[in-house]
Amino acid sequence: MAVSVAGTHVTFTPPTGATALLGDFTDWLKQPPLPVVGGQPITLTLPRGAWVEYAWLDAAGQPFADPDNSQKSLNPWWNYPRAAEVGEYPRHWLWQGDATNNPAQRGEAHRMAWEGRVFSGKRRGYVYTPPGYDAARSYPVYYIQDGVAFYRTGKLSELLDRALVRDLIDPAILVFVEPLDRNAEYYLNERYFDFLQSEVLEQVEQRFSVSREAAGRGLWGASLGGLISLYTAWQHPDVFSKVISHSGAFIAAPDGRQGSTIDTTSAGEWLREQLQLRPPTDLQLSLDTGTLEWLLSPNRRMAAALQDLNIRHQYREYPSGHNWVTWQNALPEALLYMQGR
Repeated sequence: MAVSVAGTHVTFTPPTGATALLGDFTDWLKQPPLPVVGGQPITLTLPRGAWVEYAWLDAAGQPFADPDNSQKSLNPWWNYPRAAEVGEYPRHWLWQGDATNNPAQRGEAHRMAWEGRVFSGKRRGYVYTPPGYDAARSYPVYYIQDGVAFYRTGKLSELLDRALVRDLIDPAILVFVEPLDRNAEYYLNERYFDFLQSEVLEQVEQRFSVSREAAGRGLWGASLGGLISLYTAWQHPDVFSKVISHSGAFIAAPDGRQGSTIDTTSAGEWLREQLQLRPPTDLQLSLDTGTLEWLLSPNRRMAAALQDLNIRHQYREYPSGHNWVTWQNALPEALLYMQGR
């Protein structure tokens, strides 16, 4: 048996060749893995209702999937995480039931591709127009970092359709922007705004009926994507007025990046300190994070700072880690908060 759950006690039985256990409970490689001693199982106490992702390490220190557990994670980058539920993970009601099969109730995805100028390379993305898109009206628009993951793994466009068919939100246009080097682009990089303004906004506004006012523009991202979304909107409130951040990587500082190497564990919380010095009074924010990740405390402190500054915001926590199960489950409340009727 790969994993057994008794109340809040989760026992991981090591497969042949496993030398250590890592996962959300070790912040993956950010803390030391838990060693396997004499082939004995490892028992942890975890929150009730949690979704926990993990993997084993082999003798060479390489992670591998638990061969006895078929429960995969929603991970677009790695194929080795497996998952365990401590009881039943509370999935959002808006994801329940089948998606609509009526073409008239589904939006349309439009591919974008171009040669990057600010960051050299071939860029790509999607623009998702809502069902019944009318070029004669102006729509709120959200520019979404890590766009392909939000589109394919997070299924944000499907969520938009689900909410619209239930008449829960006002329609919006979603622009899914894919990075070339997310560490370099997203880690407090001032040039990212230049990229958005001169390349993304320019062509989206030429082709689609989107808002050209700050009040109708938002930025959306997870982890480093949440960091750059808040940083960019704070720097340019005349262009963006809304920010949605999932597990924002708020341990970051301008001197914490050297090329594509970044510090997200010890750099301090520079952005929160800057927001306290120059409050983003014109922004509306939605923040959330998992309770099984190293960014829990920085996100709590960011939310507390927003509360003290009387900035419009919501803050939520989910019993899971730094992964797409957390973020997909957080998408509905973020969307309802920003676009809800």
